[in-house]
Amino acid sequence: MPARQESCCFTGHRPAKLPWGYNERDPRCVRLKERIADAVLLAYQEGYRHFLCGMAQGCDLYFCEAVLALRERYQEVTVEAAIPCPTQADAWPEAERDRYRELVARCDMETMVSDTYSSTCMQRRDRYIVGHAMLLIAAFDGRPGGTARTLEYAALRKLEIIQLPIDRAPAGI
Repeated sequence: MPARQESCCFTGHRPAKLPWGYNERDPRCVRLKERIADAVLLAYQEGYRHFLCGMAQGCDLYFCEAVLALRERYQEVTVEAAIPCPTQADAWPEAERDRYRELVARCDMETMVSDTYSSTCMQRRDRYIVGHAMLLIAAFDGRPGGTARTLEYAALRKLEIIQLPIDRAPAGI
């Protein structure tokens, strides 16, 4: 298991909370993906080598893709898919399930946090990634929900936190 001191985790919103939904060609999404990639590179430059991803739709998958791209440049980078339960992606649209499976397959390790779905398995996954990291990168717009709770827990655990804003202005403005 990689050392906590060199591990970085991520939290962020799912498509339902993003102003562009599933439209990843939206300029606001493109900018967020660039900010995520920049934050991942900065984490690497600061000595982080292991990246934990909760593998949820939306921002988590953007993060995973950014880290896998970084790993192409720096082979010492490792990516851990922290999966809340085996059925996480079962109800997703087919293209998103395919994307998820492909990303999980490309990760260096996979941790199944719960054997079955429960009302608390997502929170257990979030606590797992925070508990195994020293840096949290968050794509967060200030609204309540799982991302806010993960940020609160990370602050309690005294993780360094990098917050990336989500542009809510209409596209083109």
